[in-house]
Amino acid sequence: MAGPAGAGGGSAQKRGRPPNNPNSGGGGGGGGGAAAAAAGASAAGEAMAVGGVAQASVVPSLGPTLQVHSNFAEQHNKRIVMALQSGLKGELSWAINALTVLSFKEKDDARKDAPPLAKVPGLLDALLHVIHEWRDIAHERVFAHLSRPRVLGTDQPFSGFGFEYEITSPDDPLWRLRSVNVGSVQTDKQQQQKWCWDEEGLFNLDEIGRHERQQCAVAVSNVLRNLSFMPENEVTVAQHRRCLETLVQCMEDHETEDEELVTNAVETVLNLSPYLCLKIFADRPTANGNAQRSITEKRAVQAFMTMLESPVRVWHCSAAELLGRLVVNPDNEPFLLPHAPQIYRRLVELLGMPTADAQAAAVAALYNFAEINTDCRLSLASERWAIGRLLRVVQTPHAVQEVCRKAALTLESLASEPQNRVLMSSYESMFAELAVTDQRMSDIFARILWELSSGANSKMGSVRGVWGSS
Repeated sequence: MAGPAGAGGGSAQKRGRPPNNPNSGGGGGGGGGAAAAAAGASAAGEAMAVGGVAQASVVPSLGPTLQVHSNFAEQHNKRIVMALQSGLKGELSWAINALTVLSFKEKDDARKDAPPLAKVPGLLDALLHVIHEWRDIAHERVFAHLSRPRVLGTDQPFSGFGFEYEITSPDDPLWRLRSVNVGSVQTDKQQQQKWCWDEEGLFNLDEIGRHERQQCAVAVSNVLRNLSFMPENEVTVAQHRRCLETLVQCMEDHETEDEELVTNAVETVLNLSPYLCLKIFADRPTANGNAQRSITEKRAVQAFMTMLESPVRVWHCSAAELLGRLVVNPDNEPFLLPHAPQIYRRLVELLGMPTADAQAAAVAALYNFAEINTDCRLSLASERWAIGRLLRVVQTPHAVQEVCRKAALTLESLASEPQNRVLMSSYESMFAELAVTDQRMSDIFARILWELSSGANSKMGSVRGVWGSS
């Protein structure tokens, strides 16, 4: 299920796809596989009530499997969308569990003729609604400044919320309001007008309800990630601007957002990257003629750069591969090339890491950037340690042979520029050794040696032609 040729991924398989595990639901960073497996198991019991899912025979080596009828999504698509929009706990759980099972499809799955889930009317918007509901309450007001707290009469014993009825349990929905210091209430008129927007309100969820909303948002992000693995859904999701904006916002809030939610967002955009054009984030004209600004191209690239600089391995590996795939599209070059020096520096750092997946992602991205233009090749070759670390990747045995081959081809692209021959001549002995000893890469390093030597011979030939020396 990899993207089209030239996408430059580290492997033919999309990042994070669990091999031969029908219960993982596509998995996610951290506890995504376990959560999806639990959701799938729950879906088996709940969806059987509507006659849509039937439990198949148990394979001892793989565990229990689920067989989904091909017409399940078509029969219940309206109910699934309405259940997601209702916000009711039971309906929401049923819809998420059903979608978790439906969104995971093996290559030999019998649902080949089933309509794509992403094309179900209103489904993507309903899924995003669940994520937005969690993001609206994700930041607790206890950590924010309250310009005018609502005390709801807690200072008056006759109000019904007096001290004789004080509840000290943190599960009480009004617990944070009861703990507000009444003396800190300000009387500024401008702040009084905004008090209704700065307060949590009377009917908010307690801590248990907040946790349930968070779990639903993470499960929905896993469904979106599963949808991005299916070729029939990729184009539809990649052209859904609101979905892409939500995923970018999750990356921007990575410091306070749920880690698994951010991981699913990064990997979803990575899977959609072969079909993603950053121009989709251009300003949208409104009815009054003004441009509506939300997520711009620059802001999206900055979010990708933030993920690339992150110390979390799954984030910076996915971001490196994402940038390498995006730059293949010529329409994305004007937005990515201004950040090329930062990208090269970070990618070279990833090459020096001992983890194989970080090296594979960095090599795949550098291979694509080196094919863009001369400026990219000159800037990459002048990056400190870039040539040496690419050589080290070639010399070190790697589980995926394609990684070593792309590292060698990247060196060949750098050697094709005359301005880089001085830098690469210091590694000429290592190139010659690999050309003789490494049968797999001998032709590539032979071409590199020819590029380095042909430059000197051509210069000498021009000198002889001018001065007539023999």
